[in-house]
Amino acid sequence: MILDQQRRTEGLVALALFALTIPAANWLIGNVGTVCVPNGPCLVPVAPGIAAPSGVLMIGLALVLRDIVQRRLGPVAGLGAIAVGAAISAFLAPSAIVLASVAAFLLSELADFAVYTPLQRRRFVTAVVASSIVGLIVDSIVFLWLAFGSLDFVAGQIIGKAWMVLFALPLMHLLRRRDERLGLMPA
Repeated sequence: MILDQQRRTEGLVALALFALTIPAANWLIGNVGTVCVPNGPCLVPVAPGIAAPSGVLMIGLALVLRDIVQRRLGPVAGLGAIAVGAAISAFLAPSAIVLASVAAFLLSELADFAVYTPLQRRRFVTAVVASSIVGLIVDSIVFLWLAFGSLDFVAGQIIGKAWMVLFALPLMHLLRRRDERLGLMPA
């Protein structure tokens, strides 16, 4: 009973953080960067000579957090988080990029879900990596094409989101090890 309560609490915290990444990404893309392109995104450097819209950092984190939501609360909650995230994105994205934001979010999270779900029970960290890579590529291509009609920043988008996934991997490994030690099973 205590482990179930812990799993549920951790899942709800991950869900709240996941939901916060969406408005944060939408705000960052229009307000924070080393340069803001007229009628375009604010950019941040993600590698030498490569810039990306600043919201990429939050989207990379969102992909990982959605995986944790599913691990803690189950696949139905994971799909529910995707629906909630798409709705939040629709309400908070700047009007010029609502369609791009919602479509990219929905498609990338569904792609993440489709890859993560069959892998997560056997290979949690591998599932996080594989699903996040698929999700961040889908998100980058769909968002840039629909928002700006260009894939000019696709390399930067992919690299920026991949940084967040890479930073999260040690935590995912520790989470899996702690779950095993406590006997905390995925939902």
